[in-house]
Amino acid sequence: MTDITIIGAGIVGLSTAFQLLKAQPKLSIRIIEKESDVSKHQTGNNSGVIHSGIYYKPGSHKAVNCRKGYQMLLDFCDQNDIKYDICGKVIVAVDESEIDSLNNIYQRGIENGLQNLQILEASELKEIEPHVSGVKGIRVPQTGIIDYKVVSQKLKENLERLGVEFKFSEKVIEIQSVGDILVKTETAEYLSKALITCAGLQSDKIAQMTEPNIQFKIIPFRGEYYKLTDVSKHYVNNLIYPVPDPNFPFLGVHFTRMIDGAVEAGPNAVFALKREGYKKTDFNLADVFESFAWPGFRSVIKKYWRTGLGEFHRSFNKTAFVNALQRLIPEIQKSDLLPGGAGIRAQACDKYGGLLDDFYFVESKNIIHVCNAPSPAATSSLSIGETLAGKALKNFHLN
Repeated sequence: MTDITIIGAGIVGLSTAFQLLKAQPKLSIRIIEKESDVSKHQTGNNSGVIHSGIYYKPGSHKAVNCRKGYQMLLDFCDQNDIKYDICGKVIVAVDESEIDSLNNIYQRGIENGLQNLQILEASELKEIEPHVSGVKGIRVPQTGIIDYKVVSQKLKENLERLGVEFKFSEKVIEIQSVGDILVKTETAEYLSKALITCAGLQSDKIAQMTEPNIQFKIIPFRGEYYKLTDVSKHYVNNLIYPVPDPNFPFLGVHFTRMIDGAVEAGPNAVFALKREGYKKTDFNLADVFESFAWPGFRSVIKKYWRTGLGEFHRSFNKTAFVNALQRLIPEIQKSDLLPGGAGIRAQACDKYGGLLDDFYFVESKNIIHVCNAPSPAATSSLSIGETLAGKALKNFHLN
């Protein structure tokens, strides 16, 4: 018997355990993970950006946790000798039609407490990113780069030292919540007083084990990247982003200098034919059927089918992908791009076709399900963990 079981060893689950022990060092905690190590999915396959919080609706969970989590992340890195670089980024309006949206982003940044944001004219953009084509931009000095796999491993080391029990390679198949919590995996059973689930791409399936009538479904979207060749990396100094479509919860293809010196270009946002399908050829019939059976996803297709077709076209047509990148850097050619990696975004979708844009939790007496934790969850993870720890200690009566 432990005090708390956590399902999921991504950065949110690890941060939650870390913050629980910071608040109550005597708690006993077990983390169950179906993979062989921490952060094998969303955390370990993202682009490693430390987000500033400029895009998010003021007062939203995203905005609040990103701004707070940003400093908590940097403090943790400083304390644990983790390399990061606060290099800043530019958001670029490529033509006059995007200037109003750019100005709205700037105002959001001000409302979210970001200081020293700078509106850039075309000539000033060129001073920062000489190869960019744009009519106006914003410089966001707070944005940085990091390797979240390194952060996750350091969290794991800290947690092991504090006595957390890790159970890897154990897939949860059942949760019973009469009195204490019984979590059954394919190989064992574990009893605890309370449960927090941080299951990412499987969050709806795990939540349904205790909340059968949850009103959302995880729809997986694969983001595919290219990398710039060594001789082409000079096109990008730091991070270059477009003005995002305000009606779609993705940021559009952009350029990201990585902490290891590589430069990524992408991603697109393609419906994945498998929840954990990182390759174009990955396919799982049950996952596809579940998505199409969900009325909300069918509404998304009806609303965004043109956008979706464009994303699929860029996925299979390198020329189309290059054309999208050339809106920001016209000099980019097909020969400048090498195949890169891919990540999967767990996008929660309600039954009416709403794509949940904020963090979303489902709570009961002794269970908290983290049902939606989209970007900037990695940047925000220690703040989300603190929030969840506060909820747990209040609801679970463990202190």
